[in-house]
Amino acid sequence: MAEFKLPTLGETASSGLIAKILVKTGDKVEKDQPVLELETDKAVLEVPSTVEGVVGELKVKEGETVAVDQLVFTYDSGSANGSAPASAAPAPPAEDTKTEAPAQTTVKNDGVADATLPVGTQDPAPISSPHIVRDPAPAAPSTRRIAREMGVDIYEVKGTGPGGRISEADIKAHLAGGASAPVSAGISLPPLPDFSKLGEVNRVAMSGIRRATSTQMERAWTIPHVTQFDKCDSTQFEAFRKKYGPLAEKKGTKLTPTAILLKIAVAALKKFPNFNASIDFSTNEIVQKRFYNIGVAVDTPRGLVVPVIKNVESKGIIELAVELNEIAATAREGKLKPEQMSGGTFTLTNLGGIGGTAFTPIVNTPETAILGIARGAIEPVWNKETESFEPKTMMPLCLSYDHRVIDGADGARFTRFIASLIEDPTLIALEG
Repeated sequence: MAEFKLPTLGETASSGLIAKILVKTGDKVEKDQPVLELETDKAVLEVPSTVEGVVGELKVKEGETVAVDQLVFTYDSGSANGSAPASAAPAPPAEDTKTEAPAQTTVKNDGVADATLPVGTQDPAPISSPHIVRDPAPAAPSTRRIAREMGVDIYEVKGTGPGGRISEADIKAHLAGGASAPVSAGISLPPLPDFSKLGEVNRVAMSGIRRATSTQMERAWTIPHVTQFDKCDSTQFEAFRKKYGPLAEKKGTKLTPTAILLKIAVAALKKFPNFNASIDFSTNEIVQKRFYNIGVAVDTPRGLVVPVIKNVESKGIIELAVELNEIAATAREGKLKPEQMSGGTFTLTNLGGIGGTAFTPIVNTPETAILGIARGAIEPVWNKETESFEPKTMMPLCLSYDHRVIDGADGARFTRFIASLIEDPTLIALEG
């Protein structure tokens, strides 16, 4: 019997909760056939088989948390020489696949909460001498990436998982110089008091999505945040949207403010490249990306998710409107694929349709900035020419950024540039 192990789920997802098993012992599976529904990265994903054959023994059950490289089921490939196709991913050295894998939960992209993650599935090389070649550390790609972000040589970290597998908690414990905490523990907190002694309580289990959000928020909060607030006159912006709305309707979609803001964001990111960057702590370099993959926060019944619109710079506004509508529908159905939630370089979250005057969005590590939009309101604005106040619809801008990379002056310039394109959208063609 050969083995099918949980394949890589995305650039940051190292585990997930099994919502449904789609095969049983004796079933014949083919490559790319869905075999699991896995709740991870703020979506329910269909995990396809990377092998073909007849399912033997199932090694997991519904409701169980499984990690990348963990054994899911055995199978008979049916090959003449008895050899089996390669498993979904190489197992860490000496890992006992029969041992329950640690519950690791990471996310990629909420707009406000967690967003998208670094580009490329190839994990960066560990911090080590360039003359030394070592086998991959027994850790998920997301865990190795976290080690790099924290400036930790992962080969110096003692793993507490099966077969010495290294978790994010192990990395934090290494930095603290103490023993590793349970993977799911996150930060060390004292136990809660027994609130039932005070009155009636109701306990609701945190879903996999909510646990993922919690973990990502803890990680993102290590970034030294600064939030820049600004306002701009959105009168011309709304006129632009209404004028070209019928073109979007012909494509079966609506021209939303977010579709236009995507193009505006690209123009700003080109002008200010540090807002479309990541920090490489191993080399003390700022990695400025010349591609523009923007995560967009979507409110769903399962929570806030952030699918990523790829290569925004090469798409027109109407094309973006169509793609936004489609990917938002997919997100609300809980059917986003890992590749649709990874590779982000910047995040946009628009709460204007819900309300609020301002908020502080949290930067999605390893990105360096996130732009929030709050609900516009009519305000009196002083007109120097007429020397009188005029009613204008003002759009609030809320820009959070990593102060290790971006200074306050650049934050102000960035929001002012965004504001100038909102106030005159015809400039998008010149600047974008």
